[in-house]
Amino acid sequence: MRQIPVDTSGATVMVALPPQLKMRDKKTGQVAQDNETGSNLMTVDVLFVMNGNAEVISVTVAEPDVSGELAMGTPVALTGLVARPWENEFNGQKRHGISFRAVAVTSLAKAG
Repeated sequence: MRQIPVDTSGATVMVALPPQLKMRDKKTGQVAQDNETGSNLMTVDVLFVMNGNAEVISVTVAEPDVSGELAMGTPVALTGLVARPWENEFNGQKRHGISFRAVAVTSLAKAG
């Protein structure tokens, strides 16, 4: 699958919604897991601001790689962020979009 590296060096990134477990199947409550490590996956919604444009994106990251207090408004670093185009068909409807995955999400808030 194609992965497109995302340059975050000129962006301001902050938590829009705190980390939540990513569900593989909401009906059964099955949590999504990383294929390589078996760790639970989390989603963190972040406000991504660059060149005067702001957008909320949902970033998937393995649970052990979420560090620091990630309350709403906390500035964060997104290490190894990549975008992955996806497409699927459900009940005859084609859907497509872009998913985001990071190696780590780290709080940039000063410990106080």
